Amino acid sequence: MSAVRRKFGDEYQAVGLARSSARRERQRFVDKNGRCNVQHGNLGGESSRYLSDLFTTLVDLKWRWNLLIFLLTYTVAWLVMASMWWGIAYLRGDLHQVHDDTYSPCVANVYNFPSAFLFFIETEATIGYGHRYITERCPEGIVLFLFQSLLGSIVDAFLIGCMFIKMSQPKKRAETLMFSRAAVVSQRDGKLCLMFRVGNLRNSHMVSAQIRCKLIKSRQTPEGEFLPLDQCELDVGFGTGADQLFLVSPLTICHEINSKSPFFCLSQRSLRSEQFEIVVILEGIVETTGMTCQARTSYTEDEVLWGHRFLPVMSLEDGFFRVDYSQFHATFEVPTPPYSVKEQEENLSLSSPLNSPVNNNKTRREQVCSLDCIDTAGEKNRLPFKLQKIMACILLSQRLWRASSVPPEFRSLSFR
Repeated sequence: MSAVRRKFGDEYQAVGLARSSARRERQRFVDKNGRCNVQHGNLGGESSRYLSDLFTTLVDLKWRWNLLIFLLTYTVAWLVMASMWWGIAYLRGDLHQVHDDTYSPCVANVYNFPSAFLFFIETEATIGYGHRYITERCPEGIVLFLFQSLLGSIVDAFLIGCMFIKMSQPKKRAETLMFSRAAVVSQRDGKLCLMFRVGNLRNSHMVSAQIRCKLIKSRQTPEGEFLPLDQCELDVGFGTGADQLFLVSPLTICHEINSKSPFFCLSQRSLRSEQFEIVVILEGIVETTGMTCQARTSYTEDEVLWGHRFLPVMSLEDGFFRVDYSQFHATFEVPTPPYSVKEQEENLSLSSPLNSPVNNNKTRREQVCSLDCIDTAGEKNRLPFKLQKIMACILLSQRLWRASSVPPEFRSLSFR
């Protein structure tokens, strides 16, 4: 056994590598959940652009970073402002004359840092317990109070607005928009079509829902330029308005494969060797919030089933239509030609009567037969009808035999 392994070790290793590469997951441009697998690197000095649009940068961050920035901002602001109130009390000497009833401090009952911090929180949160307050003999405290009010309003508007926008983003609405796990290729209305299914799990509608498809495929131009991720538009009814969806029940989106389609040369056999990705983008306005929502998914060549069709999910119940989402991803096989649309059109053109030599010979024979009928028209009065047909066929066979036995240079002569 060891000798066999030593002899065929390279072959076994090659087979193992092939199997491991076959099991390796296909790298996607867009994941099934709609996340784009694109990372931006080596920005250099362009990273400062993120700070110029700080609000959008905070909204785009993940929730854990938003919460951390939210807590740190308020904590640092509170500590800084409390330190400023404590510094005013320290510079004026209020901390050393707390028990002097005749002395008028800047802020009453502020005698250490915790008491200054509590005064700031009471002022910022407009609680106002009444035990600590600013006196009229402290102009620097009045200025600091105005600065604190303005700064607190700006910080509240910025951070609370950021959190509100992030919570109201329609990204979670896209979680209730479904796409079928696989796309299918089969015939519809006598035409080969690429189809997939979309659905809406909520009762609230998507206003002005529109769907688009992009084909992501590498190609090389005639000039030799290599395009690694070339994007090509797939027509899903843009000219007819079929891309505008009334998404109340699950719909099957259809792309007709014709001469203008990128899949014009795609057949069942070539599908196994192709490498492409179909990106589906569904956009619409959320009815409840009025915000634009976008849901995305993708289909690789391994997720395109040739000769399949989706199972129906709609049924009529007592007074309403029922959607069975357990059959949303289910498909079944249907008879589908394994050839591409290009091959089917070529076969159809070769088998047409105008281009077929057999049909041309048949037409020539029919013409000869019609001429024979004209030649024998004078004998119709003397012979019965059946006998006339027999005689016409005998004459036709004799003339065809003579024409086939005569050399080609004499075939243009007529035989009587």
